[in-house]
Order: sequence, then C-alpha cells, then structure tokens
Amino acid sequence: MDDVVIRVENLSKRYRIGAREKADRTFREVLMDMAAAPFRRVRNIGTSAPPEETIWALKDVSLEVKRGEVLGIIGRNGAGKSTLLKILSRITEPTEGRVEMRGRVASLLEVGTGFHEELTGRENIYLNGAVLGMKKAEIDRKFDEIVAFAEIEKFLDTPVKRYSSGMYVRLAFAVAAHLEPEILLVDEVLAVGDAGFQKKCLGKMGDVARGGRTVLFVSHNMAAVVNLCQRAVLIDAGRLVGVGEADRLVQTYLRRGSEDSAAEVDLTRHPGRPVWATPVLTRVSLSGADGETRKSFRMGESITISVSFNAPSPLASPKIGLGFNSSYGQRVFSVLSSFCRDFSFPSGTKQGTIHCTIHDVALCPGLYSIKAAIGDSGADLDAIEGAIEVEVVPDDVYGSGRIPGAAQGLIYAKNFVFKFDGNERGRRGDQTFAG
Repeated sequence: MDDVVIRVENLSKRYRIGAREKADRTFREVLMDMAAAPFRRVRNIGTSAPPEETIWALKDVSLEVKRGEVLGIIGRNGAGKSTLLKILSRITEPTEGRVEMRGRVASLLEVGTGFHEELTGRENIYLNGAVLGMKKAEIDRKFDEIVAFAEIEKFLDTPVKRYSSGMYVRLAFAVAAHLEPEILLVDEVLAVGDAGFQKKCLGKMGDVARGGRTVLFVSHNMAAVVNLCQRAVLIDAGRLVGVGEADRLVQTYLRRGSEDSAAEVDLTRHPGRPVWATPVLTRVSLSGADGETRKSFRMGESITISVSFNAPSPLASPKIGLGFNSSYGQRVFSVLSSFCRDFSFPSGTKQGTIHCTIHDVALCPGLYSIKAAIGDSGADLDAIEGAIEVEVVPDDVYGSGRIPGAAQGLIYAKNFVFKFDGNERGRRGDQTFAG
C-alpha cells in the first residue's frame, strides 16, 4: 500500500508585480469599461504602459510526504514556504505542476484563517468542523477538549472579532488539531502565542503525528523544527534546495545564512541592536591563540573576542558581557567582566577595546552566535544579539577517534573518569578510562 499522502510534482507559482491578476467580471463592469475606453485612450496618448514584472515564488518543487510524518519546511523570509502551504491548502492555484493529497486537510496559516469574525468562538468551532466534513456528533465529542485546550471558556460566546491575536491563535490551533484532520498544515502563526502555549502546541503536534496523521510545519524556530520533525525541506528563492534529516538540513540552512559573515564586524549599524539602545559598541572580532583573525575554530581551542566601544560620555563603572548562543537560540554560557576579580576599567573610560580570551572552549561542533553587551553602574547602555558568529569544527579532543556531536549536547566534558569493578571467574579487575 502506498503510504504517500502528499505528492508534489514540478510545482511552480508565478506572481505579477504591479499588476492585478485577471478575474471574472460582471456584465455591469464590462459595460463600464467599454464606456471609459475612449477617455482612457486619449489620456494615454504619448505614454507607454509600464512593463510587467513577474517573480516565481515557487519553481519546479517536487516532494513526497508519507502518512504520519512531521515535515519541517525551512528557509529565509520570501523563500516560498507560505506559498507552498497556500497551494496545498487550495487557497491559491499553482501556475504549473500538480499536487495530490489524500485525506482531510486542516490549515493554520495566519491569524483567524477559516474564522467568520461575526460568529462566536462556539459557532466557529462548528463551522470549521463542518468545513472539514465532520458530523455534529463528532464535533460535540471533541468540543470540551477544544475549549479546554484553547483556554477561552469565558469568551466562548463572544464574537471572534473581539478576540486578541493570541486568543485567535489559541482557538484556531485547538480546532485544527482536535478535529482529526488527516493532514495538518501549520505556518509561523505559533509565534503569536505566549511561550507556554507554544510549548503546548508543539506537544500536541507530536501527539497528532503519533496518531498516524501528517503535519507540515513552517517555522523559523530551528530548535522546534529539530525536536518535532523527522525530516525537513529547505527552500531558497522558490526552489527546493534539499530534503533530508531535520538536524542536517537545519545546519545546512544556518551555514548558508552565515556564508557572508566575517571574523570582524562593524557594529555601528548592526540590525541586532534594540531600538532603545544608543550605539556604544562599535566593533567586534574573533582571533585564535596565534593572533590570527578568523571565525572558525577547532574544538578545545582558545578564542579571543575583542569588543570596541565609544560612549558619548565618560563611564563611571562600565562592564562588558558576552553570551554564546547555539544556532537554535539557546544560551550556552556567558562571560562577564564582573566575574573577574582582578579586572576593572580605568576611571573615566570613554572608549577603548576589551579583549576576552576563553581558554579551551568546550563547545561541540556547530555554529554559535555571540551577544555583546555593555553597561555602566548597573544600567544597560547597548546590547546586540548575534553581534558575530563563530564556527566550531570537529577535532579528536579525546584522542580516541570518537568526536562528540550534536546528539551528545552543546558542550563536551573535558575531564571524566570511568571505573569498572568486576568479579569475573573469581578474579577482581579494575578498568579505568580518563577523558
């Protein structure tokens, strides 16, 4: 039996920029257009129509998704991820190619998708169930579970047009996940919900998949993609770049995004600075023990991060902080100048460069971003997420031929001992291994 529930073959979608798509017109609109044509021709004498531009939001995309699979769809903004889901949801038609889908499809593509704003939450639950082809008895059986999951009991009989965006998402996801569609399409809308609800939604999507249903999940949360999805597809500029194991595809995506990053970065116009911060941090760079400026280091190497700053006025008691984040946005560790007993800035400092050397960095292979921050007398002055990226490459740090990887965590243990006490054939033996 064929377990493929979604088959996409040579799918393409073209949009015209600056021009409306042709639509069916009423007889009245045709007559009005004919009456206005002479005046339009006179007005356009001596002018030429602007050329139409087209873009391919998707181009020749082919893939297969099996029953019960959770497939992550990743890529940059504008890559074509949402266009793919809209075609699968039958919201828009493809320009070329074909799609085969087996089973009922529920989609959560944007806040309020499938809701009628004048209807109450209760009425929209039944409306969505009817759209999925469910009988009233089936919806009744799931109703209490949906309401409890969405946590909107007090507002169940309120028109959804008065809901906040978070309430919209909670109810929309609860309906989509509980009304038993064979295929669930989820776009980045979970970013609207709070952290607790996002965690609950991810857990529910895992339950849906374990129940034999299929989930397509678009997200910029790489940790969620790796934890939830067995496979992923990477789309770039409308084309399918790769299909494979989720963790490998995520690393490929992150490396593609960091190809243009450098070992020395001008921070004066860095996009990672919050809008409230006055630019104080000006430059950051990475170098090794040999003094060479570079962004790639072997496991266990020492890394020196140099941060330059220029404050508008002398600082009384400045402090510098550096935070290492994984490629999934998890904080791995931080180092602060205040941790050092014997270090302090000279009195009245206004500008300069701080060099922080971290010896024998115990990071597993991967890409890491560094947050740089500066404060004075307990107040934050400037902070930049992702000020610079560092790549840690594999190395035989134990001399055993085995290299710790992502499956073992983000940090490897530098010193450890295994001991074995055994009593084999009446003889006692001790075996020791020190890492």
